[in-house]
Amino acid sequence: MNTTETLRIFTRVAELSSFTQAADSLGLPKASVSSAVRALESQLGTRLFFRTTRRVELTPDGQACYERGKDLLADLDDLMTLFQHADASLSGRLRVDMPAGVARNLVIPKLPDFLEAHPRLALELGCADRKVDIVREGFDCVLRVGKLADSSLAARQLGAFRQINCASPAYLERYGTPTHLADLSRHRMVHYTASLGARPSGWEYTEGAEEKTHPVPGALTVNSTDAYDAACLAGLGLIQAPEAGVAHWLRSGQLVEVMREWRPAPIPVALVFTHRRHLPRRVRVFMDWIGEVLRPALA
Repeated sequence: MNTTETLRIFTRVAELSSFTQAADSLGLPKASVSSAVRALESQLGTRLFFRTTRRVELTPDGQACYERGKDLLADLDDLMTLFQHADASLSGRLRVDMPAGVARNLVIPKLPDFLEAHPRLALELGCADRKVDIVREGFDCVLRVGKLADSSLAARQLGAFRQINCASPAYLERYGTPTHLADLSRHRMVHYTASLGARPSGWEYTEGAEEKTHPVPGALTVNSTDAYDAACLAGLGLIQAPEAGVAHWLRSGQLVEVMREWRPAPIPVALVFTHRRHLPRRVRVFMDWIGEVLRPALA
């Protein structure tokens, strides 16, 4: 096993704090991962990990090796494609994550053209409603919808999705069509929370430049955007969602926009990635492409 491959294995163990998880993510036997790390330690003449039965933790030398190693591997990836300007020359694994609705409605329909232009790329697409750990789970970049928490990660702001208020025709026939905040006391919402048990925020709207909320009762709370949309289609309540995600149901008449004067604020959209001096070219190309794909849907 060459030094570059050994270094890749070491950085994966460091990111996951686990030999077993690193082996699974790399598709290697655990024994091979352990041997690679021991070989690197022998070559460098220092101990890289504190190992116990419960956890694996970087030593101070290991932390320094990890930081330098990430830069070296990124530089190497960049060097290998530095003089290859043809799109078809891009190669390697590309692991990205984005909300399921964005993937289904906006990105996947455009993917055939992207993958045909880059036949040597192997794309791994995660579509989770949970907030993935970019470093520990080995993602090259993640599309985040919503306000970003402060972190050591880098971000490229793409714009914002306009949000609208929706209901099904069956719901409106039963409860009437709300036109003002005062009407909402006679209505119900489908509530969305990232974690069940958290308190729903209620009806979100803007007044001037200020974002506000208004309490609205609801019989159902979900933690999945697919379930959120399905509940609205089933007539279980009002929802507030990005227009791009429900546009096809609005066109078909399965959903109807309501209370246009009381919309939520646009929701920010950004690409988040690890803070590297040099991103691999395949990641930069994908990020540029997805920015163009989403542009028509962004406010």
